[in-house]
Order: sequence, then C-alpha cells, then structure tokens
Amino acid sequence: MIRIRSFQWADEQAVVELWQRCGLVRPWNDPHRDIARKMSTQGELFLVGLLGDVIVATVMAGYDGHRGWINYLAVDPSHRKLGYGKQLMHEAERLLRVMECPKINLQVRAGNADALEFYRRIGFAVDDVVSMGKRLESDE
Repeated sequence: MIRIRSFQWADEQAVVELWQRCGLVRPWNDPHRDIARKMSTQGELFLVGLLGDVIVATVMAGYDGHRGWINYLAVDPSHRKLGYGKQLMHEAERLLRVMECPKINLQVRAGNADALEFYRRIGFAVDDVVSMGKRLESDE
C-alpha cells in the first residue's frame, strides 16, 4: 500500500521526473505549466502516492459539474503491477463521489495498450465518441 496525499509544491520536480520516466511528457504540454494550472483549480484533487518519502505515483482528477476527468495517472515503471494505480484511482473516485460526480472520463493514447487494459480491469469502457481538442495556449 502507498500513502496518498494531495500534491505539495515541494513535490514538483519529483512529479515531473516521474512523468518523464512514465513517458507522459510531450513537448506541447509543459509539465510545470500543467501543474500550475491544476493547482489553480481543485488542487486538492491532484494526488501523489508515496512509499516512505518517495513519490511513486500520481493522478490528477477534476470535476467540471458535469463529468469528472482523470489525467496524469502515473506509476513508476519499477513499481507497476503492485496495485498502486488502482489504489490511486479508488481515492480519486472517492473524492469525485463526495463532489456528487456522476461519471468519469479519461483519454488514453491509442497505442498505450497497457493503460487501456488497466482501465478496463478497473471498470472503464471505451465510449463511442471522438475525442477532439483545440489548443488555446502554446506550451512550446
């Protein structure tokens, strides 16, 4: 079991390094800016999972009044298959339920078969929708 708590600013560098090890960082999404944006809105839903004092997992959750969203679920590659992702997701879901969130959405890169299988195992299903996006601010 990991200890779960809300993100603190002192965690920033460790979190970015974890995301880099997990292959989540892309040039068009500056992770430091993503963290700052999240901390300005429902920062309490940005969770880290710790073994001792080491951050081994993260998840960003949010609720827009219609649906909940999950972003940046990450588990250090050396700590996968131990239930830490599932534990973090259960806590994120618990917090969203407290907010009376009726449904959670998330996006997974099409080629990430391991992530797709993980989400299927914990009860998510592919929705018959097309995900679209429009960049309003460049991070590059």
